[in-house]
Amino acid sequence: MDRPAVVVLFGGRSSEHSISSATAGGVLRAIPRDRYAVIPVGITREGVFVLEDDDPDKFGLDADRLPEVIDNGSRILWPEGGGDRTLRVRRADGDIADLGNVDVVLPILHGVHGEDGTVQGFLDTLELPYAGGGVLDSALCMDKHFMKIVLRSAGVPVSPWVTVTAAGWARDPDAVRADAVALGLPLFVKPARAGSSVGVSKVAAPDELDDALRVAFAEDEKVLIETAIVGREVEVAILEGRRGGRARASLPGEIVLTTREFYDFEGKYLGGDGAEVVCPAELTDAEIAAIQELGIRAFEAVDGRGLARVDFFLASDGLVVNELNTMPGFTPISMFPKCWIASGMTYPELIAELIDTALERA
Repeated sequence: MDRPAVVVLFGGRSSEHSISSATAGGVLRAIPRDRYAVIPVGITREGVFVLEDDDPDKFGLDADRLPEVIDNGSRILWPEGGGDRTLRVRRADGDIADLGNVDVVLPILHGVHGEDGTVQGFLDTLELPYAGGGVLDSALCMDKHFMKIVLRSAGVPVSPWVTVTAAGWARDPDAVRADAVALGLPLFVKPARAGSSVGVSKVAAPDELDDALRVAFAEDEKVLIETAIVGREVEVAILEGRRGGRARASLPGEIVLTTREFYDFEGKYLGGDGAEVVCPAELTDAEIAAIQELGIRAFEAVDGRGLARVDFFLASDGLVVNELNTMPGFTPISMFPKCWIASGMTYPELIAELIDTALERA
């Protein structure tokens, strides 16, 4: 029996290009080759689709040299639609080669132009099955402003916030400062549509707000100012239900901060000191059940598909959802795979689960 052909799609135009590339290294190493034929397709920082090397070591996560997709001269020629699923490549010398029919695409893209529904819409237009979130949940969860609105309307608790646009800040900065102060200190300032803690700052005093907004606006023209919630940072990994079943939640994990103010980019991906990923977290049975149930409710509220990681604050007065990530990191130190491994699933089984769920849906 022929193995299903899986396009592993990674890289992209966002500031999280290197994290996506590092995730690809882990996936290429662990995907069950006896079950799937793999076609690695990279997207350069300029948005060029290239046929990449099927070499996990090329995309290892190294603090001194973050991996990336380089334009090698090849060009991916996507199927032409109308039921066609033939993938082709035009090589650097101009020759065109047939790569065979695509059964499913595994988009491990983070950030804008990948995790925001754009690539998902592209694949829907080509009628290519794909793993992970769809257009709606990807777009909603990429924009933290609209994600919070949807969650709050579904009765899922979120932290108080105000949303600020670059135009609004330029027009009336004093009003923005007043709105921020009304939330109380400390605050978090974050881009509405960026991930991996890129552009995020903690504000402990009013005179720090302007610089925090400058950092966030460098990533996005829309920014959230949020009340900082005091509590434990816990996360749960969600997988779409199979064959009509309800979504499933892993054992929760916890981000334990020692010397870091918050779980920033270096702590998440470069193994920086001051933050530790603990999974499973030390929680009571009642806390585990509450986190799993609220994680599934949040996933259902955004019409989740495929997978998501739901991040919480466990405060003295209950749980608050911080955000959902529809394509969380799969690097060796990432929370999502660690939670499912702690729940009894291997890394290769987790990758297969995503692919098989997509194939069932197709």
